[in-house]
Amino acid sequence: MKVTPWKVEGKVDYNKLIKEFGVQSLNENLLNRLKKHTKDLHFLLRRKIFFAHRDFDWILDEYEKGNKFFLYTGRAPSGDIHIGHLLPWVFTKWLQDKFKVDLWFQFPDEEKFLLDKKLTLKDTEKYFYENALDVIALGFNSKKTHFLVDTMHADLMYKHACRVAKKITFSTAKAAFGFNNQTNIGLIFYTSMQAVPAFLPSVLKKKNIPCLIPLGIDQDTHFRVSRDVMPKLGYYKPGILHCMFLPGLHGAEGKMSASIRESTIYTTDKPKDVERKIKKYAFSGGQATVKEHKERGGNPDVDVSYQWLRMFFEPNDMKLKRIYDDYKSGNLLTSELKEILIKKINKFLKQHQKNRIRAKKKLKRFIIKD
Repeated sequence: MKVTPWKVEGKVDYNKLIKEFGVQSLNENLLNRLKKHTKDLHFLLRRKIFFAHRDFDWILDEYEKGNKFFLYTGRAPSGDIHIGHLLPWVFTKWLQDKFKVDLWFQFPDEEKFLLDKKLTLKDTEKYFYENALDVIALGFNSKKTHFLVDTMHADLMYKHACRVAKKITFSTAKAAFGFNNQTNIGLIFYTSMQAVPAFLPSVLKKKNIPCLIPLGIDQDTHFRVSRDVMPKLGYYKPGILHCMFLPGLHGAEGKMSASIRESTIYTTDKPKDVERKIKKYAFSGGQATVKEHKERGGNPDVDVSYQWLRMFFEPNDMKLKRIYDDYKSGNLLTSELKEILIKKINKFLKQHQKNRIRAKKKLKRFIIKD
């Protein structure tokens, strides 16, 4: 298993990551505290898809004292958006709606430019535009959502990134990210830019404001480093909520990758593409024949179609349990399970793609004006 901000390989053991990264499990006490404020729990919390945290208890402590937090998450534009990217953003929108808080959404367009030798800044600019449409299409509040684009807003961010960078030694960066003599100096500096949105609202409003960051656990390393630095600059450490990875179609144990196109459903895929990919590539937990499946049942825990329903496409717990039980008993065939998923994906994408078109007229409202 390898989990870094830039690469996830092998079977992901989330319990092992909790220990290795030094994060805490999201326990029932915390969820019950959250529920007092939200009245209900998002299914991603109920199902432990968001499974770990850093200082979320402190975030709730501060909120209960009247010290409201802001949200921060982001996307490094380097390609098309797939379903896996949406998972933490959908949850972030729920938090924004429930707590009526601001969201700072960073597009670090220089990160992937520095990481990928083939990408140009013109490429990342194009991807920012396309990726931003997907974010807006999810329904974020334009009055409370602020897009930061690193190269576009360098004048706003760079001075503060320098303050962060001054507190991070190369030894620390090397140990955290695995940098070596072939790593370009831009990438070594980059984590300082990613730290800035976690305290930028505090700078602009001239008062300390708690920050909560929902993210995939592969991005935790950046904030492990910045959390050590921010108190030295006089700001709060950000709280973090960590989510699991939506698996690719080829297997339920890793992370969906945009570089493997046939294991991925993109937000711009057509219905026939979705149907073809799910039917041909979605890993099945079913038996070799229909007869065997009806006799022995399937294994929903390794079946990608079921896992996608659990992690994204079926928010109703009772319906999900019925699907689980029917598949496990053999009453529901693999082909039937795939059909359920195909219909749900295409229904979601039909609306999302309409929203993407409308988002083109809204984009300017989201981009921060200097």
